[in-house]
Amino acid sequence: MRKLALVIPVIAAALVGSAVAPVAVANDAAVPAAGTVDWVPCPGGDPVLGDMLKNLECGTVQVPLDYDAPQGRKISLALTRARHTAPDSEYKGVVILNRGQWPGGIGRDLPTRYALGTTGLAKDVGAAYDWIGFDPRGVGASEPSVVCDVGYLDPGHAQPDPVPATPAAERQWVKRARAYADSCGEKYGDVLSHLGTEEAARDLDRMRIALGQEKITYFGTDWGTYLGSVYATLFPHRLQRMVLDSVVRPSGVGYRNSLRKNVLSERNAEIFFAWVAKYDAVYHLGTTEAAVEANYYRAQDELTAAPLDGKIGPAEWADMFEPVVYRSWTWLSRAQVLSDFVVRKDPTSLRTGYTPPGFPHQNRHAMTNAVNCLDGPWPQNWNRWSKDRDRQYQAGARILTWPNAWYDAPCAFWPEPARKPMKIGNAQVDVLLVQPQFDNAHGVAGAVETHALFPNSRLILEKGGHNVGAALSANNNTCLNKYVGDFFRDGTRPASKKGKDAVCQAAPDPVPAS
Repeated sequence: MRKLALVIPVIAAALVGSAVAPVAVANDAAVPAAGTVDWVPCPGGDPVLGDMLKNLECGTVQVPLDYDAPQGRKISLALTRARHTAPDSEYKGVVILNRGQWPGGIGRDLPTRYALGTTGLAKDVGAAYDWIGFDPRGVGASEPSVVCDVGYLDPGHAQPDPVPATPAAERQWVKRARAYADSCGEKYGDVLSHLGTEEAARDLDRMRIALGQEKITYFGTDWGTYLGSVYATLFPHRLQRMVLDSVVRPSGVGYRNSLRKNVLSERNAEIFFAWVAKYDAVYHLGTTEAAVEANYYRAQDELTAAPLDGKIGPAEWADMFEPVVYRSWTWLSRAQVLSDFVVRKDPTSLRTGYTPPGFPHQNRHAMTNAVNCLDGPWPQNWNRWSKDRDRQYQAGARILTWPNAWYDAPCAFWPEPARKPMKIGNAQVDVLLVQPQFDNAHGVAGAVETHALFPNSRLILEKGGHNVGAALSANNNTCLNKYVGDFFRDGTRPASKKGKDAVCQAAPDPVPAS
């Protein structure tokens, strides 16, 4: 097992209750603005979110498809709002929320949890803002909603083994990836060139105007941190405050970040396997990380030889376990699936736990490609991809190197050329950065780099944190939640220090029932 060392040195922690320095913030909003959005009660029975929009208001904002031709074709963004419940004299404006989930995550359900304080946000803070959720362009209920060839992720049977055993097997995957990219071009050829993060950031400013706000507060996680960074670069004078949680590395947008993720995935998989071994009395999968890992691959080999029900093979097995490298709260359910399948020889939990990728997963994959393929450079020669993945796999990054390759592979054949990554940064914006130590999607390097690009930022490290989206989440980290709540309340942030500005200890790892 690899030693679980901090990625950046731990210096004296500035925990809750330590000295903090208030930051001067210009003119909090005092009176709610009417804006131009026609808000109506959200209808029940949303086809994706069900009743999760209950008690929210729904509205739409029209934005240009092409910001170089703003008077041309318009597209529609779907918004939701939870209105402030504090007196108007205590109103602080709007917080626009983005959960990331790669670039394709639906966000209309988010306002409820912040407005009601179910995330651990102080109730007086939740009551003082209008909380705004939205589906970014191309996503969810926004129009157009991009979905390409659904057979790429769900051919109706088990997919080919993502780890190509022969050149012919690899060529089969490459052919499928090229066909997927072609299907996106055929269906959305007039749209794809306008689906980058820069356009999404300009959409945020159109939303600000429609909401009647001189300035907005923004809270983004995962890809939402890059969206926020781009917005802060383009429109720094339109931001009141900004919280970025689990931070994308701006300089690696595109191929470089995708390679880094494979290494981080292997590190986090080893942490998971070691956790399972700790509870061998519960799962009976071995008392060492290596023994548990061997059982994981033994099951994968069995599904390669004979896919369960003809539908769950090695690719689906990898999909089933992908969450363990992103979120520790999934460890309990996935360890049980592994134990049931290997020890009890019972595939029931695997069969019931695996869901073929329909909507919104198909939409999320299409938009992840549409945005990522455009935002940064990707090799157009497949040989480069093949050599890099094989090198990583042979070096020990086994668990998701090849599944991730095929998820991203359409970028090698994307109909629109990639852009040069934006130059990110601004010295004036008030930013609070929250970074879990074992963030699989981005690593600590993204937060460190963004901290330097926004010199007036503060960086809080969640030591031992495994979950993308650490603050105001299921983690219930009271230390992080207090920092974020204080910042939203009045701009208070930790005092600036060299390196990290504060450290919060992550909640303990989950403990299975005996």
